[in-house]
Amino acid sequence: MRFLIIIPAHNEEQNLSFTLDSLQQQSSRDFKVVVVNDGSTDKTPEVIRKYTETDSRFETINLQKSEHQPGSKVVHAFKNGLQTQSLDEFDIICKFDADIILPEDYLEVVANAFINNPKFGLVGGLLYVEKEESWVYEGNSNKHHVRGPMKAYRKECFIQIGGLRETLGWDNIDSILLEHLGWKEIVLPELHVKLIKVKGADYTIRPADYYGRYFYFLGLSRFLAYIASSKEAMKSKSPSFFFDIIKAYEACKSQKLELKITKEEQKAVNDQRWRMLKKKWLKM
Repeated sequence: MRFLIIIPAHNEEQNLSFTLDSLQQQSSRDFKVVVVNDGSTDKTPEVIRKYTETDSRFETINLQKSEHQPGSKVVHAFKNGLQTQSLDEFDIICKFDADIILPEDYLEVVANAFINNPKFGLVGGLLYVEKEESWVYEGNSNKHHVRGPMKAYRKECFIQIGGLRETLGWDNIDSILLEHLGWKEIVLPELHVKLIKVKGADYTIRPADYYGRYFYFLGLSRFLAYIASSKEAMKSKSPSFFFDIIKAYEACKSQKLELKITKEEQKAVNDQRWRMLKKKWLKM
């Protein structure tokens, strides 16, 4: 199976070489990498050139710096890279971050998973971060969800879900839609992917605004958004956090901000959330 790997990169001169080196060292060699330089002002373009000038599997495109919004920025860059390629030439579409280190057998194991399981639509490993000179499981998400930095989609699944959405919550929307269409999202725990830096460090958006906007762009109904907000408030042990999240959600709703999912897809998202609510909270 042939991989198309798109890597959005903005000011990643310190990290990108680790990612690209780990790709060159893969046991599976059948891939193409497109690094999207998203308006970098550091030496990221120079790092990219070291690979594109010596390895024909590596290409690059340059963009003007896109608006720094959680979710939409990285997907915008990804889509620009994707548009330069013919999907007919590939079997697996990957969105990787520019600050990860893959184990040498990552692509080989992922390809075998797709080959042996026709219903697998999205496959990935687990993220590990460096802590006290050792690599430990990141733990920011459940172990059944493929995190945004290392998504690998079967091409047919990727096309059926309509690709990635330029919105906050894109890396949960994809999971919900592919499940709705009968595909499976699979995490392979034996694949440890090292994340060089902690995500979210560059975002200036307040946590409450982030969650409020996230619940809105995910397409949650008001009731489910309020339930999700109460859950986050309980985690932080702050009642005021609930009201701040709701304020942000309602602000988006009153402005009628455009959703990047259809009405049918919105229903699929809410149905999935209802199932989770019944299973975890109501024990149904």
